[in-house]
Amino acid sequence: MKSENIPAEIKSKSLKEARDEINEIITKLERENLDLNSVEDTYKRLMSLNKHVENLFKAKSKQISNS
Repeated sequence: MKSENIPAEIKSKSLKEARDEINEIITKLERENLDLNSVEDTYKRLMSLNKHVENLFKAKSKQISNS
């Protein structure tokens, strides 16, 4: 997933906010019996959040390397 495909609402989240939502989604997926459509949408959101976290880490790593 390209970073430009990540919704602005997710891009605006801090690392902590994104991590907390990822944990909530994982807990929800593990505990609930969800229908296939709900799981698909939830999984897509999880993947967007994961990519956002990855982008934040890459940016921080680049910043550290340039210091």
